[in-house]
Order: sequence, then structure tokens, then C-alpha cells
Amino acid sequence: MLKDKIIYLKEKLSELSFNEIKELTSTITISLSKKEELVELITILSMDKRKNVLALAKRIENALLREEAEFNRVREMYLFDKSFSKFRYVAGVDEVGRGPLAGPIVGAAVILDLNNLNDVILGIKDSKALSEQKREELDVIIREKAIAFSISVCTNKEIDTLGIAHCNNKIFLDACRTLPVEPQLVLSDGYPVRNLNKPNKYIIKGDAKSASIACASIIAKVFRDKLMKEYDAIYPGYGFNDNVGYGTQKHIDAIHNIGTCEIHRMSFLNNILSK
Repeated sequence: MLKDKIIYLKEKLSELSFNEIKELTSTITISLSKKEELVELITILSMDKRKNVLALAKRIENALLREEAEFNRVREMYLFDKSFSKFRYVAGVDEVGRGPLAGPIVGAAVILDLNNLNDVILGIKDSKALSEQKREELDVIIREKAIAFSISVCTNKEIDTLGIAHCNNKIFLDACRTLPVEPQLVLSDGYPVRNLNKPNKYIIKGDAKSASIACASIIAKVFRDKLMKEYDAIYPGYGFNDNVGYGTQKHIDAIHNIGTCEIHRMSFLNNILSK
């Protein structure tokens, strides 16, 4: 317990070595829910005259300040969604995989609890700006905390038949229509959703402004990346495990050397195959 550690440090600080103090504080989680206790801990450590103890106090203080800044950043994203205040259920939709040479395009819709601004999902942003590990961690949290979420897919065959623009809109529609909770407003990233039959606002760079769009971006990206890694085992040689279908040089070279496979978007390959 953090409180017990604080009491112990308050009583024994001068008797403890730096390594003992460091070990005691190493397992402390920096969280705004424990801000009062953390401030007390920082104050106690700051009373010590040893430079390494003072440096430790400063590190904890800086970590707390970063946590607070992150909370405020994400809270602004929630407030952006909440600014459409007449709507109870606001869904954010986003897509992943519009540009690859292979694999599906994937869309996701997410409805967040915009009434509990003390329990925001820290770390959310455009999925491309996150590491794979961070995306996967957030994917679990989003699925746990969201009021509702849904994922939709258009295959490479559908993309070749219907066109990427049609499929982009279709996955937005499908994701919204399959949500277990019906949204009253849909916020979409970059494009309006045609034929939605409910209020829709499209937001330029929405995954940087809207919490629900950012969350949709993350779960769509994690879903598609995992799918492409599975395809890598079925169709080896193209590097799908790394490029997730995008046109890297290794991928293009493989197309020339071993040909195309079942998940390639043939309508995207005209220029490559003509060379």
C-alpha cells in the first residue's frame, strides 16, 4: 500500500540507504487517483539532503506531471465528443487499410462513456502514432471500457469489385449498424458517411481530436494487423507480418518473383504488374 510506504519513509527516511528508498518506491504506480499520496511522498523525499534522493523525488514529480498532462490531453478529446451535448450515444468511426496492395480494409465504431471524465482511456491517439505493443494494450482497455464497439471488413475481392471508395463507406456503415447500442450521432474521420440515415459529422484529422474516433482507429488497426500476420503464415514470402500488405520494396519484389496471392488487390497492382 502506498500509504503504508509513505508512513514508513516518513519515520525511517534518514536511516535508509538510497538503494532501500529506491526499492521501496520502484513499484509505485504513478496515477492521478493517488495524486494526494504521491505529492506527500515527493514532499517527504524532498526533505532529504542527499542528491540522489532529491533526484528520485524529482523523477517522481516529473512522472506525475506527465500523467497529469496526458490526462488533460485525453480529457480534451472526450470533451470534443461531449460538445455534441444533445446526443447521449456518440459513435466514432475510422478505417485502417485503405492504401495497402493486399488484404482487407477494416472499419471500427466505438461508443465511449462521455459522462465519466475521471475515467478516460489514457494514451489514445492516431493508431499509427502508437507502438504495436501500446496499441494492443489499449485495444484491451477500449474493449473493456467502451459502452459499445463493432468491427467491419471488406475483403480484397470486394475492393476489386466495388472500388475502394465504396468499400470505405460500406465499412463505416456496417460498423455503425452492427453496434449493439444504436448511436444518435456518428463522428467519422475525414469523410462523411453516405446513406447513414442519422446525424453525422466528419472531422478532419479526427483521430487526433476525437476520443471515440481515436479508439476506433486503434481497435481497427489491431484487428487488421493480427489478420495480416495470420495471412503471412498462409501466404509466405510477401512479408505480410511486417508490411501488413503495404507496398514495401520487399513486397513488390515478391510480387515480381512469385506472383500474386489470393488476398492481393488486383485493381491496385496494374502499374506494378506492367513493369
